[in-house]
This record gives sequence, C-alpha cells and structure tokens, in this order.
Amino acid sequence: MRIHRLRISAFGPFAGTEEVDFDRLSAHGLFLLNGPTGAGKTSVLDAICFALYGSVPGARQDGKRLRSDHADPAEEPAVSCEFSAQGRHFEVTRSPAWDKPSARGKNGFTTQQAKTLLRERVNGDWIEKSGRNDEAGAEITGLLGMDREQFTRVVMLPQGDFAAFLRSKASDRLDLLQKLFGTQRFEAVEQELSLLAQAARNDVSRLNGQLELLAARAEAEVSAVGLDETGTPPEGDAGARIEWLQAALAVRAAGLAGEAEAASSLSREHRQLLETGVARTERQRRLEAAAARKAAADEAAPVLDAHAARLARHRQAEVLTGQLQAVEKAEAQLRSAAAARESALTLLRVAVDEDPELEWLDPDAPDAASELSRLRSMLAVVEARLPDEERLLALTARRADLGRKKEELQVTEVELGGRLEALRAEYTDLSAGLEPLAELAAAAVMHTKEAAAADELLDVVRRYRTAVAAQHLASEHYEACREDHLQKKHRWLDLREERLANAAAELAAQLADDVPCPVCGSPDHPSPAKAAQSAFLLGEAEEEAREEFEAAEARLSVLGTELAAAKQMVAVLAGQGGDTPEDAAQEAADEARHAAERSAQAADELAGIRLRLTGIETRIAEAETGRSAAGAELAQVESTLAEVLDQATALSESLSGLRSGHRDLTHRLRALKDAAGTLEKTVQAQTQLDQAGLRAADAGQQLDLALPEAGFGTAEEARAELLGSAEAASLQATVRAGHDEQARVAELFASEEVVLALEELASDLVPDEAQLAALRSAAAQAEAEARTAGLAAGMAKRCVESLDAIVAEYQDLAGSGSAPRERARMLTALAEAAGGRGDNTYRMSLNSYVLAARLEQVALAASERLVAMSDGRYLLQHTDAKAARGAKSGLGLEVVDQWTGHRRDTSTLSGGESFMASLSLALGLADVVQHESGGIQIETLFVDEGFGSLDEQSLEQVMDALEGLRDGGRVVGLVSHVGEMKQRIGVQLQVVKGRNGSTLHISDTAPPLS
Repeated sequence: MRIHRLRISAFGPFAGTEEVDFDRLSAHGLFLLNGPTGAGKTSVLDAICFALYGSVPGARQDGKRLRSDHADPAEEPAVSCEFSAQGRHFEVTRSPAWDKPSARGKNGFTTQQAKTLLRERVNGDWIEKSGRNDEAGAEITGLLGMDREQFTRVVMLPQGDFAAFLRSKASDRLDLLQKLFGTQRFEAVEQELSLLAQAARNDVSRLNGQLELLAARAEAEVSAVGLDETGTPPEGDAGARIEWLQAALAVRAAGLAGEAEAASSLSREHRQLLETGVARTERQRRLEAAAARKAAADEAAPVLDAHAARLARHRQAEVLTGQLQAVEKAEAQLRSAAAARESALTLLRVAVDEDPELEWLDPDAPDAASELSRLRSMLAVVEARLPDEERLLALTARRADLGRKKEELQVTEVELGGRLEALRAEYTDLSAGLEPLAELAAAAVMHTKEAAAADELLDVVRRYRTAVAAQHLASEHYEACREDHLQKKHRWLDLREERLANAAAELAAQLADDVPCPVCGSPDHPSPAKAAQSAFLLGEAEEEAREEFEAAEARLSVLGTELAAAKQMVAVLAGQGGDTPEDAAQEAADEARHAAERSAQAADELAGIRLRLTGIETRIAEAETGRSAAGAELAQVESTLAEVLDQATALSESLSGLRSGHRDLTHRLRALKDAAGTLEKTVQAQTQLDQAGLRAADAGQQLDLALPEAGFGTAEEARAELLGSAEAASLQATVRAGHDEQARVAELFASEEVVLALEELASDLVPDEAQLAALRSAAAQAEAEARTAGLAAGMAKRCVESLDAIVAEYQDLAGSGSAPRERARMLTALAEAAGGRGDNTYRMSLNSYVLAARLEQVALAASERLVAMSDGRYLLQHTDAKAARGAKSGLGLEVVDQWTGHRRDTSTLSGGESFMASLSLALGLADVVQHESGGIQIETLFVDEGFGSLDEQSLEQVMDALEGLRDGGRVVGLVSHVGEMKQRIGVQLQVVKGRNGSTLHISDTAPPLS
C-alpha cells in the first residue's frame, strides 16, 4: 500500500485546506514530519487513519474533537486520501459528523451526519465504488489486508506502545499478538479438544454406570434366593463377585429343584386318595338320583297312555286334511270371484256414464269383449303418432329458447357498447396522472437513504442524552466521594501528627523491667515519659483512620474510572452528532420518513396505475371482440327462429283430429288406456268366476270319495277329531319325552357307575363327611407345600437364567470398555497439553505456542536491525523459559549482550537502548505481520518520536538502519521535533503552528533518489 496524496480540510488543528503530495516526498525515500509540540504532527497521521478507517488511533478517537476549532463555522471538515493497493488506484473522502450553522436549527445549528465516498481510477476516469461508511470501510480493509489495529501498529509505528510491549508480561504480550496475527482459531482448537475430552470422559462415566447397574441388578436377582455369603469375594471386585454369585446360585437352584420334586410327588399321592373318596361319594349321589327318576317314571305311565290314544285318533283324521282344505279353499274362491264380477260391472256402469270413449256401450248388457278390441285398435293408432307430438313439443321449446336468446343478444350488444365507452374514458383519465407520480417515485431511493440516516442520528441523540445524564450522575458521585476522601485524609494526617507528637509516651508505655529499651538498649528505665491515658489509643485510632482513608481512595479511583468512561462515551456520541437537539433530530427524522413514505406510496400507486392501464387495454379489446360476435350471432338466431315457427304450425294442424278434444295425444292415450283397463277388469272378473265354479265342484267330489276310506261318515266328524298343530305337537312331545325317560332310566340302572355304587353300598365302602374333610385337608396342605417348593425352584431357575444373561452382558460391556477408556485418557491428556496443563511442563497453551513462534520470528527480524543500531552489541531473543509459580510460559523476551555473552531482561535497558530495541521490535513486527497477511506490500511507513533519547553515535546507527528501509521503493516518514533530525534529513513535511491554526509545507532540499 502506497499513499499518493492527502487533503485535509477543517480537521484537527488545520483550519483551512492543506494538501500533501506524498509522491513528491516519496521521491527521496526518507522524509521528516516535524514541527513544534502541539502543532499537529500526530494529527497528520490521524487524518490518514481517519480517511482509511473512519476513526483515529486509540484513545484519541474518544477524547479528541475531529473538527478544527479554528475553522470557519460553515466550513465542512473532510479528509481525502489517494492511495494504491494491489495494483489498483483509489481515493477515499470522509467527513465526520459536525454542527452546521442554520437559522432553522435549534441553538442556530443543525447536525450533519458523517459521510464517505470511495472512488477508483479506471482507465483515467474516477468511478464511484461506495457512498456508505460501513461498506467503504469493509472494501478498504479487504484491499489493505489489515484492520485499523494492525494498520496503526504496522504502518504507523508508535514507539511508546512498543516500549511497553518490550517490558510487559507474557499475558499482556499475548493480547497484542493475538490481535495482530488472528490466532483465535487455535483457541477454538483448544476448546474443541476440551469438549471432545469431556465427551469421552462422559462416555467412560456412562460405561462405568452401566457396569455398576448390571452389578446391582445381579445383586438384586439373587437377593430373594437367600445365598450363603460365606467365602464371597469383596464388594470392590465386581467381576469376581458376579461370577461367584453365578456359581452359588446354580448350586442353590439345583437343591431347590429336588425339594420341589419330592413335595410334588407327596401332593399327587394325597390328591389320589381324595379323588377316590370323592368319586365314591359322587356315585352314591348318582344312585340316589336314578332311583328318584325311576319312581317318577312309573307314576306318569297311565297319563302317558291316554295321550298316546288321543294322538292316534288325530292321526286318523289328519289323512283327510288335504281334501277338507281343498273344499274350503274352492268355496272361498267362488265367493270371492262372484263379488269381484259384481264390483267390475258396477265400475263399468259408472264409466259408461262418465267416459266419452264408452258412451255408446249398453250398461245393462255390455258387450265388453268387442268394445275392448275397438279401443285397442285406437290405442295403436294414437301411440304411432306420439313421436310427432314430441317433435312438436321440441319445436315449441326451441322457439322459446331462440326468442330468449334473441333478447339476450340484443341486451348484450347494447351493454358491450356502453362498457367500451366507459373503459376508453377511464383509460384517458388514468393516463393523465402518470407523469407527477413518476417524478415523485424516482426520488424514492434517495428519500429512503435520507430517512435511514435521520433515524440513525435520532438514535445517537437519544443515546447521547442518556450518556450525559449518566455523566452527571457519575460526576456527582465522584465529587461526593472526593469530599469524603479529603475528610478522611485530613483525619488520618491529624491523628498521625498527634501520634508522632506522643511517640515518646507511646514508646514508654511499651517498656518493661529488665527488657532492653528499643532506643538506647539499656535494661534500666529510670524516668520514662508520662502521657495521658488517651495516648495509648492513638495507635489504634491512627491505623483505623488510615484504613478508612485507603478504602475511600480505592472508591475514588473506581468512581474516577467510571466518570472517565462516561465522559468518553459522551465525547464519542457528540462526535457522531449526539449533541444535536432531539426536537430537531426528531423533526428531521419525521420529515425524512414522511418523504420516503410519500415516495414509496407514489411508486406503489404508479405501479398500480400502470397495471390497471394494461388491464383496461385488454378489456377494451375483449369488449370490441364480444360486441362483433354478439351481432353476428343475433342475425343467425333470427333466421333459425323463422324456420322453427313454420315447422311447428304445420305439425300442430295435422295432429288436432287425433286429440278428440284432449289437450294433447298423451292425454287422449291416457283416456283410452283407462277405458280399456275398465273393460279388461270386467272380462277378467267373468272368466275368474267361471273357473272358480268348476274348481269347487271338483273338490266336493274328491272329499266324498275319501271319507269312507278314512273311517268317517261325514266331513264334520273328521273335523271334530283334528287337533291344532301346536296342541298335536305338544302331545307328541309329551309322549316322546315320557318314553325316552323310561328308556334312559333303564339304561342308567344298567350302567357301570350305578352297578359299582350298588356294590360299594352293599360293602360299606362309602366315606362319610368327616373322612372326606380329613382327606381334603391333607391334600390341600400337601399341594400348598408343593406349590411353595415349586415357586422357590422356579424363582431360582429364573434367577439363574437372568443372572446368566447379566453376566454375559457385563463381560461383553467390560470387554468393550477398554477402547473408550484409552480414548478418554488420550483426549484428556491432549486437551490438557493444548491448554497448558497436565504434562505440559512449560504451561504453554496451543495459542501461546503459535504466538511464541510468531514472536520468535519477530525477535529474529528485530535483531537484524538492533545489531546494526547497537553497533553489533545487542540481540533480541525469544525465550520459552518456564515461568515462576506455575504461570504460563512461552512469550518471554530477553536481550543478549554479545559483548559480554550474558542475557538480560528487557527492563534493564537504558533509555536510548530501550528506544532502539523497541524501534527494532516495531519494525520486525511490521515485517512479520506483512508476511503473515498474505505478503501485502507496505510501501509507506511512519515512525513516531523517541529519537531525542539517542546519543550522536546511536542516532547515526539508527538512521543507517532506517535508511535501509527505503530499499525496494519503500517510503519512510519520521515524526520528530529533534533539531539534529532537521539537519540530517533534507526532505521535510513541516507543521507550522499559528494562532489561527496550523498549516503544512513541504521542504525538499535533498536530491531525489535515483
């Protein structure tokens, strides 16, 4: 990166516009930036840093106003820097926030927000790259390959900072090196290793927990069996104890299984005796029941014979059931047919009087058959002409549809004409409002940016108000604490003075006989000083007052730090425009927001109108097409309607004769069918009556022939012997049940069980109730004992199976745990080593190790220049010596004195030696950072102050080293007000201080480099 030109306006001590041609200074390779104290030498560097990064280095950003107090109130502060980087040419212009005089602003000022403009020179033309503060800053940071922190420590070498870095502790060096070299990823590696180690340890803990759970499950499984614990392994050896439990449980289960088998055998014997006694008792009960059933069957036998005789007479009459039912059915049908014929004749007489189709028929002696034939012929004629009438109906319906269609088309044609005129008028009205909306919408982007900037300012103003209130509160607390601090200090000093005045009395109070005086050493104390009794308490009071004073002083220091932080925050926010009146900021924000809303609304309305115009154009075309189509269709409908009307008139005239006074052929057809139906019913009723008479005569003849054969004289005698179906079925079931019961009783007395019961009763082998109770009690006790033994054996067997599974799972889990334990041990050791713990004897973390390598490179690069500056005497050397009291190591620096061969701490260097060492360290660090940042080229360097501490020879050597920095086209600017430097360096950028501000001048008496 090379700086070509710098322009400063109303910035820092520079009231007007100052321009610095760095290309002119660069022609000589080395130049001096000089001027009296307070003239603004450092402000030139601040201007470069502000132009590139939008802020100035370090604390100067917080405690310094950027706009010049000497400048005209209306002059805008700005810094413009032209530079090149990575083969590209850029210009960046920045303006900080400032108060511009305004008649409309509160207190006569309006706050102007910070602005940035980044341009690039391409083919001789300046092209704007960005106008946003953050966007331009990100672009420049990417081009330079450095952030502001790195830039101010690599390009602008602050000697005071590196002198402190030279003497600082390893922990303080780590913060700076980590910012410069960006080694946070190594800290992330340390954290990741720590997480992996913790996860591995958690896995081992879960594994151990599972093993303990399995061991506990094994103990729980055998706890119910009751093992003998003699000879058991200790509880600490879980594996051996589980194996012992497995063997002991197998032995115990085998013993319990034998006991269960013996108890089961005894239970079976008792159960067999009980079953034998119960079976004999049950056979006696069955014998008693069989005897009772036999007695009941003998008693019911006479009634059963009477039922059987009645059922036989019913069966004899049941043979004639078919003939009897046939006669009854034929007689009923004959009566029904006669009634139906009479009803049909009645209906026919009524129809003759009412139906025109039957009006010539004789109602007293109608010839129904011939009239029915005539009506059926007429029905055939009418049905043949029905399609013609349907066609007439279709023509009538079509004529009505065409009439409606004609009216609809006429209405549509009129409506489309009106719609077309309305759409054309609407299109003309909308087109007239496009131009003003387009002008307003074009400013939407600009108004949006202004609204965002105004909102940012309003937020800063509100934060500034809060910060001012916090500053006032901190100031009040600080003043109150300072007053308390002074009071406690005065009290302590007063007590101290009083104690000193009474020192002799206090010392005399501590003397004891035969104890040497702490002043003269004599064991005799002839005349000790006398003091009042209160003097003995002065020491304690003075110590208490001192402690109170120190506590107040600590509180004052804390409150002072808080007050400084509050003031710093107020200054930062004021620099960003925070002291702008909130009403003005709110008003500006509201105005900008309203303007943005109006522009956005206009853009939305413009887009909506354009969309509506497009829709209207489409609808106009559709309306024109629709009106043309409606006219053509209307002409076609009118022609078709005339043809349909002619066809319908001709067909209606041809069908009027067949209707015979009816509305249409369908109604005529329905009347003919009704008349034919009436005649059909009359003919059918006469036919059914004739057939019913024949069937009744035949049924009576068949019954007369069957009566003698069945043993009956008349039909009434046969009907008297017949039973109902339910009564006959009940008698038959009763007779069959009685006979079945007699057969079963006979079979029962012949069965083996009843025969055996008779024999046991004769032999007196039936047990009584007392004997059965004794057998039941013995069997129940034996069964309970067998069940208890079986449960114990079954539980032991289940425990053996479960314990075998637990042991197998325990052994598998214990065998698979070696790998996780080894991994946890390895990761834990690795994480501790990476974090500077465990076996890491140097207590050096991975991040410190990487930074130590960078520091070693910095020390090597710095030593090359320090050897030249110190006439070959001193080297800077990195040391990783172990720190005291377990502190972390790896970032140590020491000075090697090559004249004596001894190593020295950097704090032992003199002022001039310390300057050379810190300058060498800064230059070495700049070289390493440049290399680590991807080999970026830093072609412009500034070295700030410190030359006044060098003697003539040392200054000569330092200048020789700085001259070497110009190799390869690098430009070095030295910032100093030392007189000898002015004589040595002919090319100078001079800062001239005046009452109205400072100015810049270039003096280049030295010849340029060839």
